[in-house]
Amino acid sequence: MTGPVPESHEPAHDPEVLQLAAKVFELARNGDTDTVAAYVDAGVPPNLCNEKGDTLLMLAAYHGHATTVRALLERGADAGRANDRGQTPIAGAVFKGEEEVVRVLLEAGADPAAGQPSAIETARMFAKTDLLLLFGADS
Repeated sequence: MTGPVPESHEPAHDPEVLQLAAKVFELARNGDTDTVAAYVDAGVPPNLCNEKGDTLLMLAAYHGHATTVRALLERGADAGRANDRGQTPIAGAVFKGEEEVVRVLLEAGADPAAGQPSAIETARMFAKTDLLLLFGADS
């Protein structure tokens, strides 16, 4: 009897699959919402992650693409999923000063206190008082 198969950061070892995954990550990074959504609708996992544990959502959030973030969330992406370094999409958006992305993630249930550093800690580090107010946190 065997246990469950652990989740892998690599979609497969097939070069074509790896090439497709790299393409979808680049689309998320660039905010190509329609194409990312089409790939997810066609079967690409909404929580697909790269070798660093960054999901499509993390890349779209970090690069300030609120529409892509929203589309991924609508397709089941996990708003609070941290990468291998413990960073969350909302903390990445705070770091980059992407307030619209932060709002979209909050609406989807992202926890600003989760992760290392958390979105709240990141906002404090970079004196983003407006975001601290949005989180209901003290500066």
